[in-house]
Amino acid sequence: MDLRPQNVWRTLTPQDAVVLLSALTAPWWIAGGWALDLYMRRVTRAHKDLDVGILRKDAQSQLAALRGWDIFEAKNGVLSPLVAGDAPGADVNSLWCRRTNASQWELELLLDRSEGEAWVFRRDARITRPLSHAIRRNSEGIAYLAPEIQLLYKARAMRPEDQADFEQVVPHLTHEAQTWLRKALLSIDREHVWISMLTGGS
Repeated sequence: MDLRPQNVWRTLTPQDAVVLLSALTAPWWIAGGWALDLYMRRVTRAHKDLDVGILRKDAQSQLAALRGWDIFEAKNGVLSPLVAGDAPGADVNSLWCRRTNASQWELELLLDRSEGEAWVFRRDARITRPLSHAIRRNSEGIAYLAPEIQLLYKARAMRPEDQADFEQVVPHLTHEAQTWLRKALLSIDREHVWISMLTGGS
């Protein structure tokens, strides 16, 4: 199934995810632009969809709890239905989800790596963060991906919205978070334009 004609998303908020994902027993968290807004404690821009992160090792149990949902693997612009009970492919990082018979997509599940108590960047295993730092909670108890990690994911695409998110969020990051993001960017792209805008240089 080609993604392009199917790219119709229901507008949801992190609070909606709390209700929709109440059956999940393993950790999950808000990712994408909404994660940055939870960190900022305000909505900074419109959001086209709702991204939710889970650990790859928990994927089968998490998906089993989503009874009545259709799950599709998204890769290289193509959607493929995931058979109930199967684990996502090792090269698949995105799952599109909608309740059976729904006309719109509702959630995108993003699969993150972990080793023990560490979050591991799926694009470069040298880059890690303790899970206790990688996943934060807002005052409502909603878990979200740490802003420095979310910005690292956004650094590759560099869409206008990613640049806007960076400029909006970075002034509010701690020195330690900026230093971590700067070192991570130096590991993968020493010429990245964001590096000079972050603290932590020598």
